[in-house]
Amino acid sequence: MKFTKNCTCCNCVLKCDIYPALLKSGKDLADINPLHAHFKKHDIICKQGSDVTHALFLVKGSAKLYIEGLNNKNIILYILKPPAYIGLLSFFENPNYFYSVSSLDDSEVCFIDLTLVKQLYMENHDLLLILNKALGKSVSTIMKKIISLNQKQVRGRIAENLIYLSEINKSHNFHLGLTRKDMGEMSAISEENTVRLLSEFSKEKIISINGREIEILDMPLLKKISEVG
Repeated sequence: MKFTKNCTCCNCVLKCDIYPALLKSGKDLADINPLHAHFKKHDIICKQGSDVTHALFLVKGSAKLYIEGLNNKNIILYILKPPAYIGLLSFFENPNYFYSVSSLDDSEVCFIDLTLVKQLYMENHDLLLILNKALGKSVSTIMKKIISLNQKQVRGRIAENLIYLSEINKSHNFHLGLTRKDMGEMSAISEENTVRLLSEFSKEKIISINGREIEILDMPLLKKISEVG
């Protein structure tokens, strides 16, 4: 991780919702001093159990949010793409992160002082609604993940995650930034089973795989597999 010097909210290429709240507050933007950090692929952005000191905003790249389990068995809860708040679930309650976030490719993250964000949250109704909506979306995604892991069989889980990746990439044809191990951690199955199931879907002409490139050939059938689990 390395920081960019002299990076301010004014010259940020992807201004978050905190920026208009700052303008409305009348605060001097020169006094905010956000930290603009660059992360390489696989770098840890925030670590499970560490202190929450800043609000984090993903400006560029992508990241995975996951729970670190026992015996190095992790569960990926969801993928983050800009614009996205990182660690929103720990902003206001937990003084420590109860999950980790790491970059899937070269990424840029803005660190904003958490005390300032809490103050703006209380003062600005628009920011309150925006952050509450983002928080609700995160909670909803995690609840769906819990239901999926508890009730669906492995084929249903893999199908669901392929649909999810298609949706966040906004295409039936996308580059898989995740490893096969990551795909397994999204579905709570082993890497070996992930490879086997993807191969089965390919043989059944549901998807096409060419290295890291995946194309969904039969979305209706994939959705049916996901639904019946």
